[in-house]
Amino acid sequence: MNENVQPLGYGSAGAALQERNKVMRNTYWLLALSLLPTVLGAWVGVATGITAALSGGLGLVVFLGGAFGFMYAIEKTKNSAAGVPVLLGFTFFMGLMLSRMIGMILGFSNGAQLIMTAMGGTAGVFFVMATLASVIKRDLSGMGKWLFVGAIVVMVGGVVNIFVGSTAGMMALSVAVIAIFSAYMLYDLKRILDGGETNYISATLALYLDVFNVFQAMLALLGIFGGERD
Repeated sequence: MNENVQPLGYGSAGAALQERNKVMRNTYWLLALSLLPTVLGAWVGVATGITAALSGGLGLVVFLGGAFGFMYAIEKTKNSAAGVPVLLGFTFFMGLMLSRMIGMILGFSNGAQLIMTAMGGTAGVFFVMATLASVIKRDLSGMGKWLFVGAIVVMVGGVVNIFVGSTAGMMALSVAVIAIFSAYMLYDLKRILDGGETNYISATLALYLDVFNVFQAMLALLGIFGGERD
């Protein structure tokens, strides 16, 4: 008898697993790469002060217009050779937009320490969520609609708080953003592992937004509670 005969469906299941692993591997590499333009964008913004004037309504319009414009372009190019450069352009833009907060945090005597703490905290959240995604067996797809509603609520709250300028509101929003986008991180990682996302550029964009929002919210909280003046 032929001992190499495989059970029906084994080959297709193995191929599907290899494809999911490939998507996850490429996503991790591209996510790591995307952090470099983010850091560069933040450095350019701080060094030149180009975003210093982007406050209130003007800053909101520039941010939303640029972010949604880039995300539309990423969606259109994700299956072509232009997809990766467009994504990296988006992460540079996001770093540039983050530079205003970075500059404010660096105004504290312990600003550099706060930034490193936020980076470490975000990395810790990502590690925990990646671990949970790999061990949880149940389907988490039902989380998506609730997380989307939560994201819309905090976005609207953030827009309102730009004009209100409430510190308490900023604290509450930051806590909510950390909770919602940490859960989004788990949701997006699980989707990739379960084969629900097969395009690594789209997968990277989703995880990048999760990481960016968690980092920004942590940095805001640390600035409020831990910022020290000379």
